[in-house]
Amino acid sequence: MVTQREFSRSDRVAEQLRRDLADLLRFSIKDPRIAAKLTLVTITDVEVTVDYAHAKVFYTSMAGTETHQEVAEGLQRSAGFLRRELGRRIRIHQIPELHFVYDASVERGTYLSGLIDAAVESDKKLGSD
Repeated sequence: MVTQREFSRSDRVAEQLRRDLADLLRFSIKDPRIAAKLTLVTITDVEVTVDYAHAKVFYTSMAGTETHQEVAEGLQRSAGFLRRELGRRIRIHQIPELHFVYDASVERGTYLSGLIDAAVESDKKLGSD
């Protein structure tokens, strides 16, 4: 049974923000210093406060850990532009201030998957001896 709580308005707004931010990052950033780094960024989740004043935007980057700081700076520099564009796309009373947070879960999952694969290979080698 689906409850009213599972599809709250703030969840719907957060999902819409996630979709629109992903679209804006992919197609609307024109500054070449930022655009090159942000094409490898994926928005993984958005959490919105109850009053819609702030939004934590969780992202991951396939550009590698060496460019993590540059990607974070690029996102912060483009936050005003992104917020303004969101205001044109989404009709809510207040467009939230965007706070970008690096999401290491994908990176961590890849690392753990590699460890599991190595353990399976090791077991196969030991079993064939």
